[in-house]
Amino acid sequence: MLQTPATFQPVIRPQDHDEALTFVFHRGELLLRNSILGLPAAADLAGLPLAPERLHALGLWEGRYYQATWLDEATLPGPEFGYHGLRALFGVVDDGFLGVAGRAAQLVEWARTHRYCGVCATAMQLLEGERCFKCPHCGHSAYPRISPAMMVLIRKGDQVLLAMHTNSPYKRYTALAGFLEAGESVEEAIHREVFEEVGLKVHNLKYFGSQPWPFPHSLMIAYTAEYLDGEIRIDQSEIADARWFGPDDEWPDLPVKVSIAARLIDAHRPG
Repeated sequence: MLQTPATFQPVIRPQDHDEALTFVFHRGELLLRNSILGLPAAADLAGLPLAPERLHALGLWEGRYYQATWLDEATLPGPEFGYHGLRALFGVVDDGFLGVAGRAAQLVEWARTHRYCGVCATAMQLLEGERCFKCPHCGHSAYPRISPAMMVLIRKGDQVLLAMHTNSPYKRYTALAGFLEAGESVEEAIHREVFEEVGLKVHNLKYFGSQPWPFPHSLMIAYTAEYLDGEIRIDQSEIADARWFGPDDEWPDLPVKVSIAARLIDAHRPG
């Protein structure tokens, strides 16, 4: 599952390492050596226009120091390198590496989009020892953005409800999901989203787990729930299809294994 490895140690203050490994992003895609899908060495990046003020400490992992940055242009150190979307790396690279890369992607997206104050447009300053940009003019602070989203697998006897989300990049059946609104608890969001998307009422909510999802800065919070009342009535702007699947049904292709949705469904698949 896509998550930061347990052995990863986050750091905030930059460290002096001769062989630092750098996650370099351009428009959300990661610079890698194509042959091994690995990060470029420090020497490979010598010719790239990496601005020092854009370098952000990330952490220590397996004895190496990692940092992250971004480029405005898709500049390459050489023909053996390329930019790769993180989704394209699912199941291809080590899960631990992908987890650290996802963390780096979220950090870079925050830094890239908060160079100027959203209140008065003054250039922001990075605080010492804290993941925070602060405006020297009006005092506005900007921490890394995290967007919580609920996910819920509804159970009805020996069946579970799976849906295909209209805007999903995978076009696969999965659990219901949706972002929390301001002032809303996760449980309130589940009741609202389930009723809005498929017209059902649920009860007996149980927490399952959570997962960072760097597209671009989500936190997926997964639950199970029991069916209470109603007939499936889909909101076509959100849901392309929704149906009950039981042990005797032919099951569709399920979510990619790096997602918590796959783990949630596998843990509660009928039969």
